[in-house]
Amino acid sequence: MKVLLVDDQALHRMGMRMFLAGQHGIAIVGEAGDGADAVRHALRLRPDVVVMDVRMPGIDGIEATRRIVTEAPEVRVLLLTTFDLDEYVIDGLEAGASGFLTKDAEPGDILSAIRAVAAGDAVIAPSATRRLLSRLTARMPKPVASSSSARTSVAQLSPREYDIFLEIARGATNAEIAATLHLAESTVKSNVGRIFAKVGARDRVHAVIIAHQAGVSPGSTAE
Repeated sequence: MKVLLVDDQALHRMGMRMFLAGQHGIAIVGEAGDGADAVRHALRLRPDVVVMDVRMPGIDGIEATRRIVTEAPEVRVLLLTTFDLDEYVIDGLEAGASGFLTKDAEPGDILSAIRAVAAGDAVIAPSATRRLLSRLTARMPKPVASSSSARTSVAQLSPREYDIFLEIARGATNAEIAATLHLAESTVKSNVGRIFAKVGARDRVHAVIIAHQAGVSPGSTAE
């Protein structure tokens, strides 16, 4: 797995590099000290994950995330922020980030988050996910008519996939979805991958945005 480190503090980048360099399956392919360099390196190196500081001079991590995801949607971005409900996090999710961690997170949590983001998961604790997604969708304009492209994508889902999609939209984990829908967790996991492919979602956060654009919400039923 290729990782690009982005932080305006060289000491923080060094510490992160020293920790991650010793982890199995991870290769640090580059570093950047600001958002502009982050975009250039990401588009040139095409890392699997960009570990991105939010607050940087010049182009900040939010704008850098937006540019990277727009030009290279296969690249995942994990934001690092000082506060777990920082408004910058909401902006980052809207920009296309796959999740966030606080800078004081345990090294093991950071490693797990990087692997999870690379696998297409959103890296936010379930309770925080619901709070953040609630705020995120509240900030979106209420669609006068649902997005036809989003509706078309969602219409491809089977009834089971649609039920799982609605649970994802409320911020449920795979284990919670399995319990709610009385399915094996392995079944849920395999369905989630197919759902993301059908609706064109990068991860769980993006899936929630697509659900909003399609005008569907938990409690809806497949047509």
